[in-house]
Amino acid sequence: MINETVAMLARKLAESVPPGLRSVREDLEKNFRGVLKAGLGKMDLVTREEFEVQEAVLARTRAKLKGLEERLESLEKAPATKKAPAKKSSKKKAAGKKAARKKTVGK
Repeated sequence: MINETVAMLARKLAESVPPGLRSVREDLEKNFRGVLKAGLGKMDLVTREEFEVQEAVLARTRAKLKGLEERLESLEKAPATKKAPAKKSSKKKAAGKKAARKKTVGK
């Protein structure tokens, strides 16, 4: 695709040459082609298809981000209905088990 574009641009540039220089038109067209290819080759260009794919990915990502932002906002506004249960100390639990075993063993 880039080669076609370069060829078209080179042809148009060569056609725009004044009539007195038409004899060197082919040489100019080749030179234009080489210069354009070199210049465009240094650029990071993508095809229209690649661009449109990335554009669609970006649109989906933006939509998902907007939904997540709205969800986060609603969660932040909602009152805290559940409180986390207080954690019991594992040392107290272990001590309580030992005491219960001693009572049952001693009887």
